[in-house]
Amino acid sequence: MIEAIYNRRSIRKYLDTPISKDDIIDIINSAMKAPSSKNRQPWKYIVIQGNAKTEMIKAFEKGMLREETKEALLPMSKKHIPAAKYTIEILKQAPVVIFVVNSLQKGMLENLEPEERVYNICNIQSISASVQNMLLSATEKGIGSLWVCDIFFAYKELCDWLNEDGELICAVALGYPDEDPKERPRKKFDDVVEWRN
Repeated sequence: MIEAIYNRRSIRKYLDTPISKDDIIDIINSAMKAPSSKNRQPWKYIVIQGNAKTEMIKAFEKGMLREETKEALLPMSKKHIPAAKYTIEILKQAPVVIFVVNSLQKGMLENLEPEERVYNICNIQSISASVQNMLLSATEKGIGSLWVCDIFFAYKELCDWLNEDGELICAVALGYPDEDPKERPRKKFDDVVEWRN
């Protein structure tokens, strides 16, 4: 496990090699072993391949066109649009894309009472742990992965395309790597750790 943590990289170039269904199932089973607040297990995973991936890309591209207009969901983030467009190119390469949904929440933009908001934060923490399990399981199998948050640039379009109850949280791209990136810089230990006795 420690080796997988240290070896995991965000992969943005993939080989055109299919991933076996057994490996996909193993990766999702690993995700489902994550801890969850009050054991609610709020996750749902939607595996996108083949023709469905082509349709998903069209929805993503449609959302990017809208994001460049006055109807942008993220108007303060326009500087990140080129990176989000690059993410679409990455997803085109990846043989598998898994959308991760919070099955216990209706939508990111709905108004929540304080207690509902706390529950939702706890659910998202649980889902984040499950995504990390997916990334580490994929790394252990020699499969590259990318945790994708650029979906929020096309959030409405992707949610409409998915037509799922629940709150879309992220996507995970999976594929055999066609690159070997070095580790990205990390903050220094002493800058992020405080000891209290």
